[in-house]
Formats: sequence, structure tokens, C-alpha cells
Amino acid sequence: MFMTAREFWTVIHGLLLGTVYLLAFSGGFAELWSLWKNGEAAGNLQKRVRRIAWGAWVMAITGWLTLFTGTYIVYPWYREKTADSPRSFLLADPLRSAWHTFGMEWKEHIAWMSPILATAVAVILISYGESVAKRRDIVAWIIFLFVFAFLTAAVAGLFGAFINKVAPIH
Repeated sequence: MFMTAREFWTVIHGLLLGTVYLLAFSGGFAELWSLWKNGEAAGNLQKRVRRIAWGAWVMAITGWLTLFTGTYIVYPWYREKTADSPRSFLLADPLRSAWHTFGMEWKEHIAWMSPILATAVAVILISYGESVAKRRDIVAWIIFLFVFAFLTAAVAGLFGAFINKVAPIH
């Protein structure tokens, strides 16, 4: 199987980093949910909070890597000033233009919230450690931030997959 450099970076950006991001979220969410439901009764809080923080850091780092590879490597190819660029292809047809006007706008602007929020969760967990587990309301807010970080990235990932299906980067 042969891949061009552009296809290679698209796979790194979307598939590889996206998969690691998804795995970090699922593990972190399961641990956070358990912490919220069981609180201090679950035992060994220091170890559990450290594990959740590691998952949040993995999610944050892969979020930033996904964002940077998309913004500075893949996105310029999408937006090339040629007649056959994916952007030009989408905007040339009124039925396909929404993929750009909504989908790419989401990816260009809203998706930036994902690694920012994941980083915030990781910093909160590192800064406050096991004292976080003693406050269910704080854990609930951390879960909210964590899920919101994931959802913004998930929507961006779906738009990226669909846009690449309709107007692939050559």
C-alpha cells in the first residue's frame, strides 16, 4: 500500500492521534465516574487520582498534537489557492458548501477548546490531587469539562472524516 505524504499526515492527524485521544478519554472518564460515584470509599485515592491525571495529560497532549498537525500541516493543503483544492471543490457547489461553512468553521474555531479543556482538567487534578475526590461537586465539574473537551473534539473529528470523504486532500 502506498500513501502520499498528505495522506500519511492525514492518517497521523485523524486516525492515530484521534484513537489515542479516544482511549485516553474513555479510561479517564471511567475513572472519574467511579470517583464521583464512590468517592473516598473506593480506596487508594492518591493512586486513582494520579491515574486519572495521567489519562487527562495523555488526552491533553494528544489533543494539542492533533490540533497542531491539523492546523499547521493538513489544513494548509485543504485551503490551497487552487481550483481543485478541497475547499474550492466544496464551495463550488451550494449543496456541498455547508461542509465548509459549518464543518470547517467548527474545526477551525471550536475544536481549539478541546485541548484547552483537557489541559485544564489535568492541571486541576495535578494541583489538587486527592483532595479533589473529597468534593463530589468538584468531581462533577471536572467530569463536565472532560466530557465537553471530548465532545468538541469528537464533532471536529466527525466533520474531518466526512469532509475528507466528500473532498479528500490529494
